[in-house]
Amino acid sequence: MNLRHWLSAAVDQHESWAKGFGDFTPHPALQVDETRFGEALGELGERLRDNYPFFHPSYAGQMLKPPHPAAIVGYVAAMQINPNNHALDGGRATAELEKEVVAQLAGMFGYDTHLGHLTSSGTIANLEALFVARETHPGKVVLYSADAHYTHSRMCQVLGIAGEPVPVDAGGRIDLDALEQRLRRGDVGTVVLTPGTTGLGAVDPIHEALALKETYGVRIHVDAAYGGFFSLVAGEFGIPAEPFRAIARCDSVVVDPHKHGLQPYGCGAVLFADPAVGRFYRHDSPYTYFTSDELHLGEISLECSRAGAAAAALWLTLKVLPLNRSGLGEVVAAGRRAAQRWTDLIEDSAELTLYQRPELDIVSYFPTRPTLSEVDTASAGTMDRGMTSQADPVFLATYTVTPEALRQRGHRLNEDAAQARILRSVLMKPEHESTVDALHARVEGLVRGGDPLA
Repeated sequence: MNLRHWLSAAVDQHESWAKGFGDFTPHPALQVDETRFGEALGELGERLRDNYPFFHPSYAGQMLKPPHPAAIVGYVAAMQINPNNHALDGGRATAELEKEVVAQLAGMFGYDTHLGHLTSSGTIANLEALFVARETHPGKVVLYSADAHYTHSRMCQVLGIAGEPVPVDAGGRIDLDALEQRLRRGDVGTVVLTPGTTGLGAVDPIHEALALKETYGVRIHVDAAYGGFFSLVAGEFGIPAEPFRAIARCDSVVVDPHKHGLQPYGCGAVLFADPAVGRFYRHDSPYTYFTSDELHLGEISLECSRAGAAAAALWLTLKVLPLNRSGLGEVVAAGRRAAQRWTDLIEDSAELTLYQRPELDIVSYFPTRPTLSEVDTASAGTMDRGMTSQADPVFLATYTVTPEALRQRGHRLNEDAAQARILRSVLMKPEHESTVDALHARVEGLVRGGDPLA
Protein backbone atom coordinates (compact mmCIF):
# COMPACT_ATOMS: atom_id res chain seq x y z
CA MET A 1 0.00 0.00 0.00
CA ASN A 2 1.16 3.52 -0.82
CA LEU A 3 0.50 5.15 2.56
CA ARG A 4 1.28 8.66 1.33
CA HIS A 5 -1.23 8.32 -1.50
CA TRP A 6 -4.08 7.02 0.65
CA LEU A 7 -3.47 9.50 3.47
CA SER A 8 -3.76 12.27 0.89
CA ALA A 9 -6.97 10.65 -0.41
CA ALA A 10 -8.37 10.60 3.14
CA VAL A 11 -7.65 14.32 3.54
CA ASP A 12 -9.27 15.01 0.16
CA GLN A 13 -12.38 13.05 1.14
CA HIS A 14 -12.71 15.04 4.34
CA GLU A 15 -12.29 18.38 2.60
CA SER A 16 -14.91 17.42 0.01
CA TRP A 17 -17.39 16.51 2.77
CA ALA A 18 -16.63 19.62 4.84
CA LYS A 19 -17.25 21.96 1.90
CA GLY A 20 -20.88 20.89 1.88
CA PHE A 21 -21.47 22.87 5.06
CA GLY A 22 -20.32 26.19 3.66
CA ASP A 23 -17.15 28.23 3.99
CA PHE A 24 -16.04 29.99 7.14
CA THR A 25 -12.89 31.68 8.32
CA PRO A 26 -10.87 29.80 10.97
CA HIS A 27 -10.21 31.86 14.09
CA PRO A 28 -6.81 33.55 14.06
CA ALA A 29 -6.01 32.00 17.46
CA LEU A 30 -5.69 28.66 15.68
CA GLN A 31 -3.22 29.88 13.07
CA VAL A 32 0.45 28.99 13.44
CA ASP A 33 3.46 30.12 11.47
CA GLU A 34 4.43 27.52 8.84
CA THR A 35 8.13 27.91 9.57
CA ARG A 36 7.58 27.53 13.29
CA PHE A 37 5.43 24.48 12.69
CA GLY A 38 8.08 22.93 10.47
CA GLU A 39 10.70 23.46 13.14
CA ALA A 40 8.46 21.93 15.80
CA LEU A 41 7.71 18.93 13.58
CA GLY A 42 11.41 18.49 12.96
CA GLU A 43 12.06 18.52 16.68
CA LEU A 44 9.31 15.97 17.21
CA GLY A 45 10.87 13.76 14.56
CA GLU A 46 14.17 13.87 16.39
CA ARG A 47 12.50 13.07 19.70
CA LEU A 48 10.68 10.10 18.15
CA ARG A 49 13.98 8.61 17.01
CA ASP A 50 14.45 7.57 20.62
CA ASN A 51 12.38 4.44 20.06
CA TYR A 52 13.04 0.79 19.36
CA PRO A 53 12.23 -0.26 15.76
CA PHE A 54 8.98 -2.05 16.48
CA PHE A 55 8.27 -2.25 12.74
CA HIS A 56 11.45 -4.19 11.90
CA PRO A 57 11.95 -7.98 12.05
CA SER A 58 15.08 -7.35 14.13
CA TYR A 59 12.70 -6.35 16.91
CA ALA A 60 11.70 -9.64 18.54
CA GLY A 61 11.15 -8.46 22.08
CA GLN A 62 7.77 -7.41 23.44
CA MET A 63 4.35 -7.62 21.77
CA LEU A 64 4.72 -4.38 19.83
CA LYS A 65 4.34 -3.62 16.14
CA PRO A 66 2.98 -0.76 14.04
CA PRO A 67 -0.60 -0.65 12.76
CA HIS A 68 -1.45 -1.69 9.22
CA PRO A 69 -1.53 1.19 6.69
CA ALA A 70 -5.28 0.62 6.31
CA ALA A 71 -5.71 1.27 10.03
CA ILE A 72 -3.66 4.46 9.81
CA VAL A 73 -5.66 5.76 6.85
CA GLY A 74 -8.97 4.81 8.48
CA TYR A 75 -7.98 6.51 11.71
CA VAL A 76 -6.89 9.71 9.97
CA ALA A 77 -10.01 9.76 7.82
CA ALA A 78 -12.25 9.75 10.89
CA MET A 79 -9.94 11.68 13.21
CA GLN A 80 -10.39 14.81 11.08
CA ILE A 81 -14.01 14.80 12.22
CA ASN A 82 -13.01 13.61 15.71
CA PRO A 83 -16.19 11.66 16.53
CA ASN A 84 -16.91 10.46 20.07
CA ASN A 85 -18.55 7.05 20.14
CA HIS A 86 -20.03 7.54 23.57
CA ALA A 87 -23.32 8.64 22.04
CA LEU A 88 -24.87 8.79 18.58
CA ASP A 89 -24.86 12.56 18.93
CA GLY A 90 -21.08 12.51 18.89
CA GLY A 91 -20.39 9.71 16.42
CA ARG A 92 -23.28 8.75 14.16
CA ALA A 93 -21.27 7.09 11.41
CA THR A 94 -18.50 5.65 13.56
CA ALA A 95 -21.02 4.22 16.06
CA GLU A 96 -22.47 2.18 13.22
CA LEU A 97 -18.97 1.13 12.15
CA GLU A 98 -18.26 0.05 15.72
CA LYS A 99 -21.38 -2.08 15.89
CA GLU A 100 -20.38 -3.76 12.63
CA VAL A 101 -16.83 -4.62 13.70
CA VAL A 102 -17.96 -5.79 17.14
CA ALA A 103 -20.45 -8.12 15.42
CA GLN A 104 -17.58 -9.47 13.31
CA LEU A 105 -15.49 -10.09 16.42
CA ALA A 106 -18.43 -11.86 18.04
CA GLY A 107 -18.76 -14.02 14.95
CA MET A 108 -15.07 -14.91 15.12
CA PHE A 109 -15.65 -16.32 18.61
CA GLY A 110 -18.86 -18.11 17.63
CA TYR A 111 -21.28 -15.98 19.67
CA ASP A 112 -24.86 -16.32 18.40
CA THR A 113 -25.96 -13.30 20.43
CA HIS A 114 -23.78 -10.66 22.00
CA LEU A 115 -23.49 -7.32 23.67
CA GLY A 116 -20.20 -5.50 23.34
CA HIS A 117 -18.17 -2.54 22.27
CA LEU A 118 -14.65 -1.32 21.65
CA THR A 119 -12.56 -0.02 24.52
CA SER A 120 -9.37 1.97 24.87
CA SER A 121 -7.42 -1.11 26.01
CA GLY A 122 -7.57 -4.72 27.12
CA THR A 123 -7.23 -3.50 30.69
CA ILE A 124 -10.48 -1.53 30.47
CA ALA A 125 -12.15 -4.38 28.59
CA ASN A 126 -11.22 -6.79 31.40
CA LEU A 127 -12.36 -4.23 33.96
CA GLU A 128 -15.79 -4.21 32.36
CA ALA A 129 -15.97 -8.01 32.25
CA LEU A 130 -15.04 -8.22 35.93
CA PHE A 131 -17.52 -5.45 36.75
CA VAL A 132 -20.31 -7.56 35.23
CA ALA A 133 -18.91 -10.60 37.07
CA ARG A 134 -19.20 -8.69 40.33
CA GLU A 135 -22.76 -7.67 39.61
CA THR A 136 -23.89 -11.17 38.61
CA HIS A 137 -22.07 -12.90 41.49
CA PRO A 138 -21.85 -10.31 44.28
CA GLY A 139 -19.46 -11.11 47.09
CA LYS A 140 -17.88 -13.97 45.17
CA VAL A 141 -14.19 -14.58 44.46
CA VAL A 142 -12.57 -14.23 41.02
CA LEU A 143 -9.93 -16.83 40.11
CA TYR A 144 -7.25 -16.50 37.41
CA SER A 145 -4.07 -18.40 36.65
CA ALA A 146 -0.76 -17.43 38.23
CA ASP A 147 0.45 -16.60 34.70
CA ALA A 148 -2.60 -14.50 33.77
CA HIS A 149 -2.06 -10.84 33.02
CA TYR A 150 -1.61 -8.70 36.11
CA THR A 151 -4.61 -6.62 35.07
CA HIS A 152 -6.94 -9.13 36.74
CA SER A 153 -5.50 -8.77 40.21
CA ARG A 154 -5.32 -5.01 39.71
CA MET A 155 -8.89 -4.65 38.48
CA CYS A 156 -10.20 -6.89 41.26
CA GLN A 157 -8.60 -4.42 43.66
CA VAL A 158 -10.18 -1.49 41.82
CA LEU A 159 -13.61 -3.14 41.94
CA GLY A 160 -13.28 -4.13 45.59
CA ILE A 161 -13.63 -7.86 44.97
CA ALA A 162 -11.42 -10.74 46.05
CA GLY A 163 -9.14 -12.17 43.37
CA GLU A 164 -6.87 -15.19 43.75
CA PRO A 165 -4.28 -16.84 41.48
CA VAL A 166 -4.43 -20.54 40.65
CA PRO A 167 -1.21 -22.53 40.04
CA VAL A 168 -0.18 -23.40 36.50
CA ASP A 169 1.03 -26.67 35.03
CA ALA A 170 4.33 -27.41 33.32
CA GLY A 171 3.15 -25.62 30.17
CA GLY A 172 2.10 -22.41 31.91
CA ARG A 173 -1.60 -23.28 31.63
CA ILE A 174 -4.04 -23.07 34.52
CA ASP A 175 -3.96 -26.28 36.57
CA LEU A 176 -7.49 -27.67 36.38
CA ASP A 177 -7.01 -29.96 39.38
CA ALA A 178 -5.93 -27.02 41.52
CA LEU A 179 -8.79 -24.98 40.08
CA GLU A 180 -11.41 -27.58 40.97
CA GLN A 181 -9.99 -28.01 44.44
CA ARG A 182 -10.45 -24.26 44.98
CA LEU A 183 -13.94 -24.28 43.47
CA ARG A 184 -15.10 -26.88 45.99
CA ARG A 185 -15.11 -24.23 48.69
CA GLY A 186 -18.21 -22.74 47.04
CA ASP A 187 -17.29 -19.05 47.24
CA VAL A 188 -16.09 -18.51 43.67
CA GLY A 189 -18.20 -16.60 41.17
CA THR A 190 -15.93 -16.18 38.15
CA VAL A 191 -12.98 -17.99 36.58
CA VAL A 192 -10.74 -16.12 34.14
CA LEU A 193 -9.13 -18.28 31.44
CA THR A 194 -6.47 -17.16 28.98
CA PRO A 195 -5.97 -18.57 25.47
CA GLY A 196 -2.52 -17.04 25.02
CA THR A 197 -0.82 -15.70 28.12
CA THR A 198 1.23 -12.58 27.57
CA GLY A 199 4.31 -14.14 29.12
CA LEU A 200 4.62 -17.47 27.30
CA GLY A 201 1.62 -17.62 24.98
CA ALA A 202 0.20 -20.61 26.88
CA VAL A 203 -3.37 -21.61 26.02
CA ASP A 204 -5.58 -22.50 28.98
CA PRO A 205 -7.78 -25.60 28.43
CA ILE A 206 -11.05 -23.70 28.18
CA HIS A 207 -12.90 -26.68 26.72
CA GLU A 208 -12.07 -28.81 29.75
CA ALA A 209 -12.95 -26.04 32.20
CA LEU A 210 -16.50 -25.83 30.82
CA ALA A 211 -17.43 -28.89 32.84
CA LEU A 212 -16.42 -27.03 35.99
CA LYS A 213 -18.64 -24.14 34.94
CA GLU A 214 -21.63 -26.44 34.89
CA THR A 215 -20.72 -28.27 38.10
CA TYR A 216 -19.96 -25.24 40.25
CA GLY A 217 -22.18 -22.61 38.63
CA VAL A 218 -19.35 -20.17 37.97
CA ARG A 219 -19.06 -17.58 35.30
CA ILE A 220 -16.21 -18.05 32.78
CA HIS A 221 -14.52 -14.98 31.38
CA VAL A 222 -11.95 -15.42 28.61
CA ASP A 223 -9.07 -13.00 28.42
CA ALA A 224 -8.15 -13.41 24.75
CA ALA A 225 -6.56 -9.97 24.59
CA TYR A 226 -3.38 -11.43 23.12
CA GLY A 227 -4.39 -14.75 21.62
CA GLY A 228 -7.92 -14.12 20.42
CA PHE A 229 -7.16 -13.76 16.73
CA PHE A 230 -5.56 -17.21 16.68
CA SER A 231 -9.17 -18.42 16.57
CA LEU A 232 -8.80 -17.88 12.82
CA VAL A 233 -6.13 -20.61 12.53
CA ALA A 234 -6.95 -22.82 15.52
CA GLY A 235 -6.35 -26.46 14.64
CA GLU A 236 -3.48 -25.63 12.30
CA PHE A 237 0.28 -25.49 12.93
CA GLY A 238 -0.09 -27.30 16.24
CA ILE A 239 -2.43 -24.67 17.68
CA PRO A 240 -5.02 -26.46 19.84
CA ALA A 241 -8.47 -26.03 18.34
CA GLU A 242 -10.70 -27.03 21.26
CA PRO A 243 -9.91 -24.12 23.63
CA PHE A 244 -10.70 -21.54 20.97
CA ARG A 245 -13.90 -23.25 19.88
CA ALA A 246 -15.02 -23.42 23.50
CA ILE A 247 -15.01 -19.62 23.80
CA ALA A 248 -18.47 -19.65 22.19
CA ARG A 249 -19.82 -21.29 25.35
CA CYS A 250 -18.22 -18.83 27.78
CA ASP A 251 -19.90 -15.82 29.35
CA SER A 252 -17.58 -13.08 28.13
CA VAL A 253 -14.42 -12.55 26.12
CA VAL A 254 -11.91 -9.76 25.65
CA VAL A 255 -9.70 -9.25 22.60
CA ASP A 256 -7.21 -6.52 21.68
CA PRO A 257 -7.28 -5.48 18.01
CA HIS A 258 -4.24 -3.31 18.80
CA LYS A 259 -2.22 -6.51 19.07
CA HIS A 260 -2.79 -9.07 16.30
CA GLY A 261 -5.63 -7.01 14.81
CA LEU A 262 -3.11 -4.55 13.32
CA GLN A 263 -4.64 -1.51 15.04
CA PRO A 264 -3.05 1.52 16.70
CA TYR A 265 -3.25 1.91 20.46
CA GLY A 266 -5.74 1.90 21.97
CA CYS A 267 -8.28 -0.50 20.63
CA GLY A 268 -9.60 -3.28 22.82
CA ALA A 269 -12.99 -4.97 22.84
CA VAL A 270 -15.25 -6.70 25.34
CA LEU A 271 -18.08 -9.05 24.37
CA PHE A 272 -20.80 -10.66 26.48
CA ALA A 273 -22.73 -13.70 25.34
CA ASP A 274 -25.88 -12.56 27.13
CA PRO A 275 -27.12 -9.12 26.03
CA ALA A 276 -29.16 -8.89 29.24
CA VAL A 277 -26.03 -7.88 31.16
CA GLY A 278 -26.59 -4.44 29.66
CA ARG A 279 -28.87 -3.78 32.62
CA PHE A 280 -25.83 -3.35 34.85
CA TYR A 281 -24.67 -0.37 32.80
CA ARG A 282 -28.01 1.44 32.98
CA HIS A 283 -27.69 5.17 33.55
CA ASP A 284 -29.03 8.39 32.14
CA SER A 285 -27.69 11.76 31.08
CA PRO A 286 -29.75 14.96 30.76
CA TYR A 287 -27.79 16.16 27.74
CA THR A 288 -26.33 13.16 25.90
CA TYR A 289 -28.94 10.66 24.74
CA PHE A 290 -31.57 12.59 22.86
CA THR A 291 -31.16 12.23 19.10
CA SER A 292 -32.14 8.58 18.78
CA ASP A 293 -34.22 5.93 20.52
CA GLU A 294 -31.57 3.36 19.58
CA LEU A 295 -29.19 2.06 22.21
CA HIS A 296 -26.19 4.34 22.46
CA LEU A 297 -22.80 2.68 22.90
CA GLY A 298 -22.25 4.80 25.99
CA GLU A 299 -25.20 3.05 27.61
CA ILE A 300 -23.33 -0.27 27.58
CA SER A 301 -19.90 1.02 28.50
CA LEU A 302 -18.09 2.12 31.65
CA GLU A 303 -15.97 4.49 29.58
CA CYS A 304 -17.52 7.72 28.43
CA SER A 305 -15.61 9.45 25.64
CA ARG A 306 -14.09 6.96 23.18
CA ALA A 307 -12.41 7.65 19.87
CA GLY A 308 -14.74 6.96 16.97
CA ALA A 309 -11.60 6.97 14.83
CA ALA A 310 -10.62 3.64 16.41
CA ALA A 311 -13.80 2.06 15.05
CA ALA A 312 -13.15 3.52 11.59
CA ALA A 313 -9.59 2.20 11.61
CA LEU A 314 -10.66 -1.32 12.52
CA TRP A 315 -13.57 -1.26 10.07
CA LEU A 316 -11.36 -0.28 7.14
CA THR A 317 -8.73 -2.86 8.10
CA LEU A 318 -11.29 -5.66 8.23
CA LYS A 319 -12.67 -4.61 4.85
CA VAL A 320 -9.32 -5.41 3.24
CA LEU A 321 -8.11 -8.10 5.67
CA PRO A 322 -11.32 -9.78 6.82
CA LEU A 323 -11.67 -12.06 9.83
CA ASN A 324 -11.20 -15.28 7.90
CA ARG A 325 -8.40 -17.73 7.20
CA SER A 326 -7.13 -16.04 4.03
CA GLY A 327 -7.42 -12.52 5.45
CA LEU A 328 -6.20 -11.70 8.93
CA GLY A 329 -5.78 -15.42 9.54
CA GLU A 330 -2.77 -15.57 7.25
CA VAL A 331 -1.14 -12.70 9.13
CA VAL A 332 -1.23 -14.54 12.46
CA ALA A 333 -0.37 -17.84 10.76
CA ALA A 334 2.93 -16.40 9.54
CA GLY A 335 3.99 -15.57 13.10
CA ARG A 336 3.05 -19.05 14.28
CA ARG A 337 5.07 -20.65 11.49
CA ALA A 338 8.03 -18.47 12.45
CA ALA A 339 7.74 -19.67 16.05
CA GLN A 340 7.66 -23.29 14.91
CA ARG A 341 10.73 -22.77 12.75
CA TRP A 342 12.68 -21.09 15.55
CA THR A 343 11.69 -23.89 17.91
CA ASP A 344 13.26 -26.41 15.54
CA LEU A 345 16.42 -24.32 15.25
CA ILE A 346 16.76 -23.93 19.01
CA GLU A 347 16.27 -27.64 19.61
CA ASP A 348 19.20 -28.31 17.25
CA SER A 349 21.37 -25.61 18.82
CA ALA A 350 24.34 -26.14 21.13
CA GLU A 351 24.15 -22.51 22.28
CA LEU A 352 20.46 -22.26 23.17
CA THR A 353 17.97 -24.37 25.14
CA LEU A 354 14.22 -24.22 24.58
CA TYR A 355 12.37 -23.33 27.79
CA GLN A 356 9.06 -24.77 26.59
CA ARG A 357 7.42 -25.47 23.25
CA PRO A 358 5.34 -22.47 22.15
CA GLU A 359 1.63 -22.84 21.52
CA LEU A 360 1.28 -19.54 19.64
CA ASP A 361 4.01 -17.12 18.50
CA ILE A 362 5.97 -16.44 21.71
CA VAL A 363 9.26 -18.35 21.95
CA SER A 364 11.08 -18.76 25.28
CA TYR A 365 14.66 -20.02 25.47
CA PHE A 366 17.92 -19.48 27.33
CA PRO A 367 21.70 -19.70 26.84
CA THR A 368 22.89 -23.22 27.55
CA ARG A 369 24.70 -22.87 30.87
CA PRO A 370 25.08 -25.20 33.89
CA THR A 371 23.84 -22.86 36.64
CA LEU A 372 20.92 -20.49 37.14
CA SER A 373 23.21 -17.57 37.84
CA GLU A 374 25.10 -18.16 34.60
CA VAL A 375 21.85 -18.42 32.66
CA ASP A 376 20.74 -15.12 34.17
CA THR A 377 24.00 -13.35 33.37
CA ALA A 378 24.19 -14.75 29.84
CA SER A 379 20.56 -13.87 29.07
CA ALA A 380 20.95 -10.28 30.25
CA GLY A 381 24.26 -9.94 28.40
CA THR A 382 22.82 -11.33 25.18
CA MET A 383 19.91 -8.89 25.25
CA ASP A 384 22.17 -5.95 26.06
CA ARG A 385 24.75 -6.76 23.38
CA GLY A 386 22.02 -7.19 20.80
CA MET A 387 20.34 -3.87 21.58
CA THR A 388 23.59 -1.88 21.67
CA SER A 389 25.16 -3.36 18.53
CA GLN A 390 26.06 -0.66 16.02
CA ALA A 391 26.34 -2.98 13.05
CA ASP A 392 23.36 -5.32 13.35
CA PRO A 393 21.14 -4.68 16.37
CA VAL A 394 18.60 -7.24 17.50
CA PHE A 395 16.00 -6.60 20.18
CA LEU A 396 14.98 -9.33 22.60
CA ALA A 397 13.19 -9.45 25.95
CA THR A 398 13.74 -11.39 29.15
CA TYR A 399 11.39 -13.46 31.28
CA THR A 400 12.01 -14.32 34.92
CA VAL A 401 11.72 -17.98 35.95
CA THR A 402 12.16 -19.91 39.17
CA PRO A 403 14.10 -23.14 39.78
CA GLU A 404 10.76 -24.92 40.25
CA ALA A 405 9.48 -23.70 36.87
CA LEU A 406 12.64 -24.96 35.20
CA ARG A 407 12.33 -28.36 36.90
CA GLN A 408 8.67 -28.58 35.81
CA ARG A 409 9.88 -28.39 32.23
CA GLY A 410 12.62 -30.94 32.64
CA HIS A 411 15.59 -28.58 32.91
CA ARG A 412 18.24 -29.69 35.41
CA LEU A 413 20.52 -26.84 36.37
CA ASN A 414 22.62 -26.05 39.41
CA GLU A 415 20.13 -24.01 41.44
CA ASP A 416 22.51 -21.42 42.85
CA ALA A 417 19.99 -18.55 42.61
CA ALA A 418 16.39 -17.91 43.60
CA GLN A 419 15.44 -16.96 40.05
CA ALA A 420 16.94 -16.32 36.64
CA ARG A 421 16.20 -14.32 33.54
CA ILE A 422 15.75 -16.24 30.31
CA LEU A 423 15.12 -14.87 26.81
CA ARG A 424 11.69 -14.38 25.28
CA SER A 425 10.76 -13.34 21.76
CA VAL A 426 7.38 -12.37 20.37
CA LEU A 427 7.20 -13.17 16.64
CA MET A 428 3.97 -11.32 15.93
CA LYS A 429 5.14 -9.60 12.74
CA PRO A 430 4.53 -11.79 9.67
CA GLU A 431 7.93 -10.71 8.35
CA HIS A 432 9.52 -12.86 11.04
CA GLU A 433 8.65 -15.90 8.96
CA SER A 434 11.25 -15.05 6.32
CA THR A 435 13.86 -13.69 8.72
CA VAL A 436 13.80 -16.13 11.64
CA ASP A 437 16.83 -18.13 10.42
CA ALA A 438 18.96 -15.00 10.37
CA LEU A 439 17.55 -13.95 13.74
CA HIS A 440 18.48 -17.32 15.23
CA ALA A 441 22.02 -17.15 13.87
CA ARG A 442 22.41 -13.64 15.24
CA VAL A 443 21.23 -14.66 18.72
CA GLU A 444 23.54 -17.67 18.73
CA GLY A 445 26.45 -15.39 17.96
CA LEU A 446 25.49 -13.03 20.76
CA VAL A 447 25.21 -15.91 23.21
CA ARG A 448 28.72 -17.04 22.35
CA GLY A 449 29.86 -13.70 23.68
CA GLY A 450 30.81 -10.29 22.37
CA ASP A 451 29.48 -8.73 19.21
CA PRO A 452 31.52 -9.90 16.24
CA LEU A 453 29.53 -7.63 13.91
CA ALA A 454 30.26 -4.43 15.85
